[in-house]
Amino acid sequence: MAKKVKVIMPTVEAATSAKNDETRRRRVAGYARVSTDRLEQESSYEAQLDYYTKYIKQHDGWEFVGMYSDEGITGTNTFKREGFNRMIDDAMDGKIDLIVIKSVSRFARNTVDALSNVRKLKTVGCEVYFEKENLWSLDPKVELMLTIMSSLAQEESRSISENTKWGKRKNNEDGKVSFSYTQFWGYDKGPDGMLVINEEEAKVVREIFALYLQGYSPYKIAKILTERGIKTITGKDTWAAATIISMLKNEKYKGDALLGKSYVADFLTKKVVKNRGEVKQYYVENNHEPIIDPKTFDIVQEETKRRKEMQHYSGKDIFSSKVICGECGGFYGPKVWHSTDKYRRVIWQCNRKFKRGEERCGTPHLTEEEIKAAIISAENKRIDEKAEAIEAAIELRKMLLNIDELEREAAEVEAEAEALAGLIDKGIRENMMAVQDQDAYQQREADLQQRYKEKLDRLMELRSRITDRMRRAEELGRFIDALREMDVQKEFTPAYWGALVRKVTVYGPKDIRVEFVDGKTVKV
Repeated sequence: MAKKVKVIMPTVEAATSAKNDETRRRRVAGYARVSTDRLEQESSYEAQLDYYTKYIKQHDGWEFVGMYSDEGITGTNTFKREGFNRMIDDAMDGKIDLIVIKSVSRFARNTVDALSNVRKLKTVGCEVYFEKENLWSLDPKVELMLTIMSSLAQEESRSISENTKWGKRKNNEDGKVSFSYTQFWGYDKGPDGMLVINEEEAKVVREIFALYLQGYSPYKIAKILTERGIKTITGKDTWAAATIISMLKNEKYKGDALLGKSYVADFLTKKVVKNRGEVKQYYVENNHEPIIDPKTFDIVQEETKRRKEMQHYSGKDIFSSKVICGECGGFYGPKVWHSTDKYRRVIWQCNRKFKRGEERCGTPHLTEEEIKAAIISAENKRIDEKAEAIEAAIELRKMLLNIDELEREAAEVEAEAEALAGLIDKGIRENMMAVQDQDAYQQREADLQQRYKEKLDRLMELRSRITDRMRRAEELGRFIDALREMDVQKEFTPAYWGALVRKVTVYGPKDIRVEFVDGKTVKV
């Protein structure tokens, strides 16, 4: 027998079924959102809450179940909109039949989010009414309109994001620097909006840099500040090594400012990523009063680079990374003997002495008192030649400070690099404005980029040499001052040790060599 199909016509339209159902009042919720937390938006936010509360309550067939809201939250995605997500969850749990909202852009400025959430709500019979556009989400014809509306809202967000980026870029080009004053140790916001040194906090900043140059690690510096009971910028009792590292690298402490350290990679997710060369950066010199002398700051950066190049640098103790095994070149480290009884003592020995798979070093272990005695003996031997040593160190320091030729070359290379950068920018603009042979353009740009990179590499090399010489000159300056002040030593003085001695190398029980900052080595 042939198939026979009967059509049963619908009696109620899906889009109006809920509205025509008079057996139960519709449970209705409102949603309000403003995208910034600025003062001028507060009135808009409060007005939305008040308007939709009254709007829902005045409908006889509606039962008001509450307002959901997000203040100062972007609408480009729903990940961080707690009020919105709570509303969706309640609707999915059957607590809401209808959501009233001002417009599609308040619901989402992301096409995918708008459609997925409308479809999700549709599965449980929950409808969304967009008042401005007069759209009901259960209407079968609404999805095309919703797609168009949310796409327009998404494009508006993209446009706003691009305008914001342009504004920030323009401020950067003009050297306008903004600060997070509440997260910046050592400075306060002045009456003119510029940074003003907070002398109480600045003392701590200067000590952090001084301790680092004395050989201490960021971990040890953090521990010292914590033990002293100094609060962090956020009021915490415990300092973190990461905080110290960040402060040591922050160019704002020498009065400069690097703009464009990070950027927003995607206007939808608002994800901020570190700028590793993807977008332009701007460096503003002499922007504000420095806490740290620029030369000292540069020396700290050079010292950080030096430590990275060393294997297993440690700055937890005053002798860490400065007492060296003469046999294998490894560092001496502290070890505790008899840790649980009355014979407990701390000795120093080569860290590689008992490493598996390696031949044992024959260098002896030393007590802290023996290391100090060797240093005192070597320092006292320098006293006998004090005048000659100071005179020679002064001459060496003068030679190191003679960097005019290096600075002249660095200035020339920097000017050449800037000129190449200008040619690259010009080429990009011309390629956007007129049709060109793309193979020739790509080759020309690649050549310019290669020359630009070579100039930057040379500039970095010259600046590194200048900074290294300044660091060594600074060391010699401290060496000269300490040697002038020092008399015959009877006790170990940490300040003299830090200023005079570069390293101690242990070859045997009767062969310990102390190398001074001026390059002279004394065997004791």
